[in-house]
Order: sequence, then C-alpha cells, then structure tokens
Amino acid sequence: MELFSPFFLFWMKKTVSALILPPLLPLVLIFIGLLFISRRWRGGAVLAWFGLAVGVLLVTPAVTDWMLSSIEPAAPIQPDEAKSAQAIVILGGGRMYDAPEYGGDTVGRMTLERLRYGARLARETGLPVLVSGGAPGGRTPEALLMKAVLEDEFKIPVTWVEDAALDTRQNARNSAALLKPAGIGRVVLVTHAVHMRRSQAEFASQGLDTVAAPTAWLSSRYSGDILPALPNPSSFYAGWFALHEWLGLAARRVER
Repeated sequence: MELFSPFFLFWMKKTVSALILPPLLPLVLIFIGLLFISRRWRGGAVLAWFGLAVGVLLVTPAVTDWMLSSIEPAAPIQPDEAKSAQAIVILGGGRMYDAPEYGGDTVGRMTLERLRYGARLARETGLPVLVSGGAPGGRTPEALLMKAVLEDEFKIPVTWVEDAALDTRQNARNSAALLKPAGIGRVVLVTHAVHMRRSQAEFASQGLDTVAAPTAWLSSRYSGDILPALPNPSSFYAGWFALHEWLGLAARRVER
C-alpha cells in the first residue's frame, strides 16, 4: 500500500516548486532577510540583497538565454528524421480551468502550442498520434481535452489516449505501456524545446527511442520584444521555465 496517493505527491511537488521558482523564490529570500534584519541579525541584509539579485537575474534575457542554451535543442526536426519513427507522441502542458468562452476546461497555452505543431507533423508524415496528460484534481483528463482539440479543430485523428500521467516520468512510462504492445519502439516526441532534454531522458529510460520535435523556443532572439536586452514578460517566463527544467534534471539525477 502506498503511503501517499499520486495526487497528494503531485500537489506537494507543485507546492514545493512554487516556493523554489520565481516569482516566490526571490520574494521568500527577501522576506526572510528582512525578518532577520528586524531581529538585528547581520546576515539578514545580505540575504535580502541576494534575493533581490536572484529576482533580477532570473528575468534578465542574457541570463535566461544562458540557462536555456544547454537544454534547448539547437534546431527543429528535419523532414527525413521523422520517417524512421512509427508514431507521434504529444505531451500535455497544462489546461485552462472553467474557460468561460468554451463552457468548461480546455487546453492551456503550452498544450495548444504543442498540439498545433504535433498536428502539422501528423499531416506531413501520416503517423498515428498519442496524446498524454492526466487529471490532477479529478477533472477531465488533459489527454481527452487534447484529443478533442486535435480531432474537432485540427482534424487530426488520435489513436491512443494516455490519460493518467501527472508528470513527465509518468508520461513516458504510461505511453510506453500503450505503444510497446503495438510494436512501436521509436516515436516523434513533441514538447517545448526547453522541456525536450528531460522528456527524452524519461522516454529513453522506458525503452522508447525518440526523435526530438521541439517547439516554442524561449530564447530572447525569438521573443520579438522591442528592447530584448532588458527584463520583460518574455524573459520572466523563460527564466521560470528554464529553472524549472534545471531543477527537474537535478532531481532526476538524485533519484537515479
């Protein structure tokens, strides 16, 4: 019997992640530093200034580009690369809850970016598609929302629906359980460029060979900001995502 349910572990991980990622990370450091200053601890000022520096660095394009440089693939998938694969796997990336214009839950921005590119690859290759994403909180599984968008809006049929995964590791494990019995061992993997390195590692650990099909690069050269060298909303998002993936890679190394 498991000590903790998968849903409890999922939300616990999300809570811890929120505390060690921007915007809360620098604010927590600053708050603790100010608290120590009020108690006349000399290190409090150092900690507060350190929190401020962390906050600025994690939204500065030069820093976020450096963080992204070693984890984002250098180039998109090439047409010939997909020919050796047997299926396309699209990973879920979040949802919109109770979207008023859709009358309920629907796929979020990140998931839609992946679905759009996955649909394009499916048209170009004719490969069957697997969508993967679970249901934190017991709502409609994300994979079913993805299936509806692909079939109703992009007119792409979905062959497999993996609707139980709550993280990247489960995406890989559950997808392998569906694909291997069908004799599939090599897939085109669709996810964000910054998420690709960790995703491929998880799929490899489940015995699935992957052809990287990254989308939505986050480097400042793609942002279109008028002043790309200054902190901006795009660099904030990039800094959050890059640090999230670096922590995920570190956690994976510790768990092995």
